[in-house]
Amino acid sequence: MANLYSQVKANVQKTWLLLTTFFLMIIFFGWLFSYLFNDSSFLIIAVAIAVFQSFLSYWYSDKIVLMTVNAKPIKKEDNPELYRLVENLCLTAGLPMPKIYVTNESQPNAFATGRDKEHAVIVVTQGLLNKLERVELEGVISHELSHIGNRDILLQTMVVVLAGVISLVSNFFLRISYWGRIGDSGEDNGRAILFIFGIIAAILAPLAATLIQLAISRKREFLADASGALITRYPEGLARALEKISQDPTPLKTASNTTAHLYIENPFRGKSKTSWFNKIFSTHPPVEERIKALREMNI
Repeated sequence: MANLYSQVKANVQKTWLLLTTFFLMIIFFGWLFSYLFNDSSFLIIAVAIAVFQSFLSYWYSDKIVLMTVNAKPIKKEDNPELYRLVENLCLTAGLPMPKIYVTNESQPNAFATGRDKEHAVIVVTQGLLNKLERVELEGVISHELSHIGNRDILLQTMVVVLAGVISLVSNFFLRISYWGRIGDSGEDNGRAILFIFGIIAAILAPLAATLIQLAISRKREFLADASGALITRYPEGLARALEKISQDPTPLKTASNTTAHLYIENPFRGKSKTSWFNKIFSTHPPVEERIKALREMNI
């Protein structure tokens, strides 16, 4: 249990570090704009953007993600069996009942999001409900409840919004560097520096977002697997679920690099999954290692 408590504390620290890092990056862009264009309005705009994106990512990142994946809320009467399953697992885990959302996707997959355990959401695809047996579905839901209990959900959801804001700012930076007018001092050199820096920022922004996702994702999945198996007391259920999910060839229509790290297993399929970029920068540990670890658990 000490590992679980230390992970919760670490996730809180990482959340604030993440907010601070993105805040300072945007402020830096604004300062550089103001310096090169001799116009303080860029810095003022940057401060406004930084404050707004911090507020937005903390309070509304989960809602943005739910809109992105076209998830719809369901009531107890819509699927009483699923509700009972989640309620029973919440009682075992000592967690409040999260809201349940379903996406009309044929690929079996799931993720959790929300600000904290009192405002948590579990999202499952229709394919998960159709293709998994009850013990396998219990394993998946327990995994997602573990993310909620470990306070992974705010951190992993905020990355989606913050990385998107940085990409937009970088793109704006690149456009201004090309079309903008440098102030009187150092006109030619200033334009050249700004243009080069803008290109570098625009190129590196997606890579930086992926590296941030990697830093918070891989270890987190192993921990959620282990703590989820402790909830059900049946690691084989989650192991079988991971096998089915990873082997299912159905593509996920709403899959994207910004949201892929949220899912219990990599949502990309076919060429997208085997591309060199997704292989090197995969946000999930190899599913074979996760299944092996689960089957070696002694409960």
